[in-house]
Amino acid sequence: MLLHKRINVLFFLLVFVLNISAQDKGKTAALKNILIIIEKQHQVSFNYTENNVATIKIIPPQKSLSLQKKIKYLEKKTNLSFENIDNRFVNISDKNIIDPKIICGYILSGPENKPLENANIQFLDGNGIITNQTGYFEFRKEKKIDFLISHIGFTSKKIVISDIEDKDCPKIFLESEITELSEIKTNHFLTSGISKSVNGSFDIKPKKLGVLPGLIEPDVLQTMQQIPGINSIDESVASINVRGGTHDQNLFLWNGIKMYQTGHFFGLISAFNPNLAHTISIYKNGSSAFYGESVSSVIAISSNPTGIEKNSFSAGINMINADIYSKFNVSKNAYIEIAGRKSITDFVESPTYKEYYNKAFQNTSITDFAQNQNIDYLSNKKFGFYDVTIKYSQKIGLKDHLILDLININDKLKVFQSATINNIVESENDVLSQKNYGGNLFWKRNWNNQNTTTINIYSSFYKLVAEKNITAGNQTVIQENTLLDNGIKIENNHKINSKLTFNNGYQFNEIGATNLDEVNSPQFYRKIKDVLRIHAVIIEGKYNDTLSKIHFNTGIRLNYIEKFKKHIAEPRLQFNYGINKHLNLEILGEFKSQNSHQTIDLQKDYFGIEKRRWILSNNTTIPIQKSKQASISLSYTKNNWLLTFENFYKKVTGITSASQGFQNQLEFLKINGDYEVIGTEILVQKKINHFLTWFSYTYNNNNYNFPNFAPPVFSNNFEMNHTVSWAGIYEKNNLKIALGAKWYSGRPETTPLNTEINASKPVINYNTPNNTNLSSFFQINFSSTYKWESSKGIQYKLGLSILNVLNQKNEISEYYRISTLTNSIEEVKTFSLQRTPNLSFRVSL
Repeated sequence: MLLHKRINVLFFLLVFVLNISAQDKGKTAALKNILIIIEKQHQVSFNYTENNVATIKIIPPQKSLSLQKKIKYLEKKTNLSFENIDNRFVNISDKNIIDPKIICGYILSGPENKPLENANIQFLDGNGIITNQTGYFEFRKEKKIDFLISHIGFTSKKIVISDIEDKDCPKIFLESEITELSEIKTNHFLTSGISKSVNGSFDIKPKKLGVLPGLIEPDVLQTMQQIPGINSIDESVASINVRGGTHDQNLFLWNGIKMYQTGHFFGLISAFNPNLAHTISIYKNGSSAFYGESVSSVIAISSNPTGIEKNSFSAGINMINADIYSKFNVSKNAYIEIAGRKSITDFVESPTYKEYYNKAFQNTSITDFAQNQNIDYLSNKKFGFYDVTIKYSQKIGLKDHLILDLININDKLKVFQSATINNIVESENDVLSQKNYGGNLFWKRNWNNQNTTTINIYSSFYKLVAEKNITAGNQTVIQENTLLDNGIKIENNHKINSKLTFNNGYQFNEIGATNLDEVNSPQFYRKIKDVLRIHAVIIEGKYNDTLSKIHFNTGIRLNYIEKFKKHIAEPRLQFNYGINKHLNLEILGEFKSQNSHQTIDLQKDYFGIEKRRWILSNNTTIPIQKSKQASISLSYTKNNWLLTFENFYKKVTGITSASQGFQNQLEFLKINGDYEVIGTEILVQKKINHFLTWFSYTYNNNNYNFPNFAPPVFSNNFEMNHTVSWAGIYEKNNLKIALGAKWYSGRPETTPLNTEINASKPVINYNTPNNTNLSSFFQINFSSTYKWESSKGIQYKLGLSILNVLNQKNEISEYYRISTLTNSIEEVKTFSLQRTPNLSFRVSL
């Protein structure tokens, strides 16, 4: 029995020795290569110096081991120390060799304990270094006594070297800066991810955005319509009305590029990829003097992150389009970002697509042809859109940053329709394309802690083309609208002290617009091209005192238009005062001007789908549009309650009747005038644990004044006297649910004086313009998203939305025309989307 036990012991010892021997004889690999493999497998980043790892070769740890066990294995096999920070960063150092001349450490944010990349380490002699992506820094002690650590958004900290030189790379925590926090007046506006700043802007962080009724993606143009005072009177993101203005009066910037096309599907979804943007700033009033060429709001979209982020990849699909996103670091100071989105209509026509199609093309020549046929009617249509963006970011040294942005937006519709009547074939072959290309080269130079310079060189090209081929008479009709906007903007920022900042700059724009109309039978050709060159000098001063709770920003933009030899001054004002801990006063004001705008020659232009064309002012029959606006508001926050009350006044001069979309007695008149708006915007919001609810009300009194028309004063086409919105939002862990309702009084319309017309002279006689209103609009919307993560760190997101849950039939426009068949007046009505579901799924690595 004893012999048997000894044999067993010897057997197990033999197996153990053989196992160790086999492991020792395993194939060794360079430690650096092993670290790269572990980084990819566990989504972690190792921080080390080349000298510490260059010569080490060991047997790789088993792939099945956890990260912690692999680190212990590496420590055992090497003479190195491994410090694991939140399973995201691992710092490697030599256990034995400690150079007393080297000072090192890690800069982290408190209390999140997250590494701060690009934190500035400033020495008394004026030199400095920055931290890497793990927050690590090191330098030789030499004669340096102490240093200052600073980072945007955090309180600076002075460090005496004698306090840390005996410590092994200590962790140094920076606290969030009170001054920066005070820049945000309201941090949870309507939902998570939307804040109201002291400069009057609404800032949206799409990656942090919660859920809103009817939305399952952070679509910027849909999201902004939840803000009081911003609406779309016809449910189109290509027709957004801010405080009664038209869509073309808004300035849309994507990474510094002015965009002239903002919608896909001819206005039903945003042309800007919702998975790209990092920050979106929306100004209804009081915008910076560095923003020009608009008389209404500013929507500035930036996809620039604050620092170099980790490599990432994501892909998603919904019932309209699919998209893909990829970002990879070329080096520690450079990365490339590529994103693309394309409609899925080439493969499937979803219920969502069919509802969008019916909404976009109702009462256009695309549907009119079908309605006028009842015998052997055939139709073949093909519609698609895509957008592509590319970004290259490169940090050069410690003071320079270079970014190149490119964007391509494209929509195309092809429709072939035919009908056979009495053995005669009548057909139409229609093609409509809309595209916007843009590019921007951005350079930033940090001269020192007090002075920076940024330069943007940009270009934007817009093209809208419609071609109609009619078999009867072999007729071809071509319409084309192009616009090229090239420019450069220089901005200098000077920090005088902790409270006072002075900014100055210069901007130059060359804008060229071309409009072409061509018919082969009967022959007609018209081509109009205009070019304007605009110079602007900008001066701006900012005072921000967090102790007295005063934020004051004032500036002026001095424009000079070469062609007209005309100077235009545009003063701007932002004032914010914290009356007490809960009550805040805000006063905003601005004067602005605009030289390019959209006009409508005929309602059937471009098949009646995208009938607006860009033109330039000529300073006579097409005046320069000018606006002035002032607003005053009070906001109250306490115990998770938010109450805001704002009154505003806005006047825009130099508008043309052709830019307002009239479909009454003013449709073919070419007269100029202005509009004036007085309004009130109220929001009441309450947050209770995971539940948020809000109620908003907006009142607008919006009137035209056309002096050469009788009567000269009447309601604006875009007037919405009363607007009421409500939402209830629940967010807990990874589940988000939103239900909301929107009601507004019907838009103005003009009715005929009588329903009968003179058969020999068929003309509609109208009442006074906008003498009545359509029925009110009411809609309930729902949305929900759920996120989860796999054991391998892959994130999934599922979303569901339903627009118009009750399937309410809302009329959004109405006009009158003479029927060619009956020679009588007929009503033409346009309706909003019917019940429209949408489903989305997204994967992120």
